[in-house]
Amino acid sequence: MTGKGNSLKKEIFKKIKRYYELYHKKKEFIPGKSKVHYAGRVYDSREMAAMVNAVLDFWLTLGKENADFERDFAKYLGVRNILLVNSGSSANLLAVASLKSDMLKNRLKAGDEVITCALNFPSTVSAIVQNNLIPVFVDVELDTYNIDVSQLKRALSKKTRAIFITHTMGNPCNMEKIASFTKEHKLFLIEDVCDALGGKFSGRKLGSFGDISTYSFYPAHHITMGEGGALATNNLSIYRAALSLRDWGRACFCRYNEKKTLGACNNRFGLKFKNLPFGYDHKYIYTHIGYNLKPLDIQAAMGKEQLKKLPRFLRQRAQNFNFLLKALRDYESYLFFPDKYKNAEPAWFCFPIMVKKNSFIKRNDFQQYLERNNIETRMIFAGNILRQPAFHNIRCKVIGNLKNTDYIMNNAFFIGVYPGLGREHLNYIVKKVKDYFKALNIS
Repeated sequence: MTGKGNSLKKEIFKKIKRYYELYHKKKEFIPGKSKVHYAGRVYDSREMAAMVNAVLDFWLTLGKENADFERDFAKYLGVRNILLVNSGSSANLLAVASLKSDMLKNRLKAGDEVITCALNFPSTVSAIVQNNLIPVFVDVELDTYNIDVSQLKRALSKKTRAIFITHTMGNPCNMEKIASFTKEHKLFLIEDVCDALGGKFSGRKLGSFGDISTYSFYPAHHITMGEGGALATNNLSIYRAALSLRDWGRACFCRYNEKKTLGACNNRFGLKFKNLPFGYDHKYIYTHIGYNLKPLDIQAAMGKEQLKKLPRFLRQRAQNFNFLLKALRDYESYLFFPDKYKNAEPAWFCFPIMVKKNSFIKRNDFQQYLERNNIETRMIFAGNILRQPAFHNIRCKVIGNLKNTDYIMNNAFFIGVYPGLGREHLNYIVKKVKDYFKALNIS
């Protein structure tokens, strides 16, 4: 670019910063009038400038920004291969579909069983069902909200080929026992880390334990691209299968500006495939029944800036969570707060609250009271997924009675801890909770 072009860009970026200061910078919080959101975008002029810069370059589809983000994200997670997609749900779909690819010698086949938990987000379970596999549902623990590892042995059968776990609300699963179980029985392990980016178990990043891990960059999550997601794996065959499935099913795995990395073939016109003429362009040969699940390079540009802020975001989430936990401890006789494993370092997505058994407090009443006072709440995702209309008649197996999952569905919800909440928001939450109990003659 010419000096004149660079000068013009600097002028544009300066105006973007000014525009951010005038129209996007954090606004004053007015207790009782301002919303206390459960989640939201936290950004500054850097994200705006990065996205505008990508627009000015006008590459638009995945290119340099994507390559940079995938490199940086792989380094952060400590994994070899990252594949950027258009959502966390698409990442889940591709994660399961890639395990059915002919590129894997021990691939999954229709009718194989995948152990998961019934307390789940729809797209985690949908990915299993849509790939003609059979989900085997186990219960969760009330204290961690995570899969009950004591039920894994009961869920195991001759058809079991994989486990698909979710680190619920940023709280790490018992990865020591899960990893040991999958290794002992030679099962694939998929980690859904959409709500837990940055969490650790025994000092190791979540998403680095299994064969594949998935991430979401929706505005509610730890970093955002508006929409977007990613799949991570150390297995090159899985990565190439997922890449093909993401990109229409095509055979070519050469990437943007790629030479010899990841085994790029650099041989568009010298290959022979059955039923195709010799030298047919490799970019137009299709080996999978695929999709088009790519995001835009503009989103990757935003993601690069968000990733730089992730350590600060994680600290703020932990501080907000711990503040609420300490401030609300007085009500432990009535409310149940989450626990974690000794070796776990959560990356809290939210602050779960559950009404205790035999309490005269009703979840609906408490939740609606908070909503009336402009404190946003959300359910623990789909609750018991099998009670959702779309999943009534799916082919599946159920281990036990799922009593903990049902209890959570009926008695729990969550409020926010995201970095956009300051001490004024948290103090307001605590005050309104105290007012609620005071009205019930509970001090």
